[in-house]
Amino acid sequence: MIKVTLSAFERGHLEHTFKTTPNRRLRHRCQAMLMAARGRRHHHIADDLGISPRTLQRWLHAYQSHGLDGLTIRWGPGRTPHLPAALAPEILTWIKAGPVGCGLDRANWTYAALVTHLYQTHGLAVSESTMRAFCTRHGVRPYRPTYRYLKGDPEQQAAARHDLAALKKKRTPGNWCC
Repeated sequence: MIKVTLSAFERGHLEHTFKTTPNRRLRHRCQAMLMAARGRRHHHIADDLGISPRTLQRWLHAYQSHGLDGLTIRWGPGRTPHLPAALAPEILTWIKAGPVGCGLDRANWTYAALVTHLYQTHGLAVSESTMRAFCTRHGVRPYRPTYRYLKGDPEQQAAARHDLAALKKKRTPGNWCC
């Protein structure tokens, strides 16, 4: 059985971390150290926290060898991203300029069209779902349908204003029916 003895400073530091951390896992580990320092039996601590006694032993050894830093969780670096961060500004520029700005004969971007253009320009093959996740992460929507109303055409804008003005004409009081 591993004995844990804490100085007043260590106890205060563990209690402060226990009370202030939003990380549930670190909070459990601090609580386990405080319980072990009070002389509680290991299997009781493990039962209370819902962990195995072997896990508790690992936490105790980590705390004894590295202190509070031994209790913090160190995540692995993870998988390398499919789209390099260096390409992000260029892809965002493509999306904002539209396909016409990139010399393509399309009205709007789709995720498939972005993937194809990326492959043709940089030789980087990614899936549509990867491009969708990239756009969501950067807060852009490549598909903005403008083909229905042709918002940029001044003649069509004038015709739309005329149609709206005709719809908004007020009725004269003589036409009202009681």
